[in-house]
Amino acid sequence: MDFVLSGVAACGACVFTNPLEVVKTRMQLQGELKSHGSYHVHYRNVFHAFYTIGKVEGLVGLQKGLVPGLCYQFFMNGVRLGSYAIIESSGYIHTNGRVSAVKTTVAGAMAGVVGAVMGSPIYLVKTHLQSQATSSIAVGHQYKHQGMTHALVAIYRNHGILGLWRGSSAAVPRVSVGSAAQLSTFSSSKELVIDLQVFPANSWLVALSAGMISSVVVVLAMTPFDVVSTRLYNQPVDHLGKGQLYKGFTDCFSKTLKKEGLTGLYKGLGASYFRLGPHTILSLFFWDELRKFYQPFR
Repeated sequence: MDFVLSGVAACGACVFTNPLEVVKTRMQLQGELKSHGSYHVHYRNVFHAFYTIGKVEGLVGLQKGLVPGLCYQFFMNGVRLGSYAIIESSGYIHTNGRVSAVKTTVAGAMAGVVGAVMGSPIYLVKTHLQSQATSSIAVGHQYKHQGMTHALVAIYRNHGILGLWRGSSAAVPRVSVGSAAQLSTFSSSKELVIDLQVFPANSWLVALSAGMISSVVVVLAMTPFDVVSTRLYNQPVDHLGKGQLYKGFTDCFSKTLKKEGLTGLYKGLGASYFRLGPHTILSLFFWDELRKFYQPFR
């Protein structure tokens, strides 16, 4: 049930934040491996990107990749948060009755790795679908998938089972770093808010406040890995399924840093916060409240 509650919580957050995921993906692919000023800027900032996509592609364009997004959130975060909930309930993350920063970081990272590996094929398809755009505002490589099932079948037919896990070399560090930052700061922040007696211990505002603190740390820690992950998943591949732009995580990271500078690794930072921030807050809030609701039935 821990896994189911975690997945439902993540899906609830995804419905609200998917348009921002589309915006984030497009902004991270804009000007890929090009120096500043050498490419046409379709999306000036998160608000302009939101407006442009809505104007050109409509509401459907802003909700591209929603189905794989929901599937990914249910399975990846179901496994990630569910695993962490089991580790937490076993008492592992506490030392002398207090939350241990080291143990929560390790537990969060371990849960993140498991979730990232399991959810990688769906995230691959989600990235492809969200980057697909009308030619006038297209950025990055453009795939021609007709939906999630069509994409999964096409990738499997062309590149085999391993092709579905292409890009997972970036997904593992991305999710493990993000998960470690998110869950360790959430547990510590929740304990801090309770200690300060800002709100009653069982109040929903405790989880909400902790989620807001956690979201800032997550975005700062995760964005460079998120940019690399998006580009590895979306790059064109040859007939053998090998990437034509990057050889792997390290190659993508170094090329982006060399060509675009440090700001290249933080492309779409505003979109990342507007997406990851609310998603972190909502998913952790739903997760905490659902667990409290289910507790009497255990």
